[in-house]
Amino acid sequence: MERKGDGRTVWAKPLHLLSSSSCWRVCNLCMAFFFALAAYVQVNDPDAGIWIVAYLIPAALSFLVGLNPPVTENFIWKHLSLMHICMCFVVATLWGWYLHRNAKNSIFHEEEGREFLGLVIIIIWMLLCRDSGKYLSGFRISAAVFITVFPFITWFYYYINKELRTSWPEHCKNTI
Repeated sequence: MERKGDGRTVWAKPLHLLSSSSCWRVCNLCMAFFFALAAYVQVNDPDAGIWIVAYLIPAALSFLVGLNPPVTENFIWKHLSLMHICMCFVVATLWGWYLHRNAKNSIFHEEEGREFLGLVIIIIWMLLCRDSGKYLSGFRISAAVFITVFPFITWFYYYINKELRTSWPEHCKNTI
């Protein structure tokens, strides 16, 4: 709390709240970039249309949160994110069951395994974003930082590990 020269009291936000809000915005903008990049690399996939839309929706929603965190309280934002979470959950459950029953290699060697991981990242991120306009806790910020860093590290790992990519279908080998 500070006092102005005219005797008015002005409530100042604590510094840690400002940094939490800034960190949350940066995480959302980074995830928007990641989801947009994930949509871009789908262009040579046989079922590209589905996956481009699957990644562009969270890219747009994350971008909006990065610009204006209270947008998560908007009726359209809430319902679009919930609908997308539900659809991703259904597909991730089906892919998870399929992989459990039929995977011949490591889950990351299977195209469905990488798609499954992408869906899991979408679900977790969208759930983390929900109601973030009202309440930003230390846990939410910590989880956001971890989840933001994870896909970029994973992508980098795939990029430098040529041996891991040898069993990939041809359309996956030409990605970024």
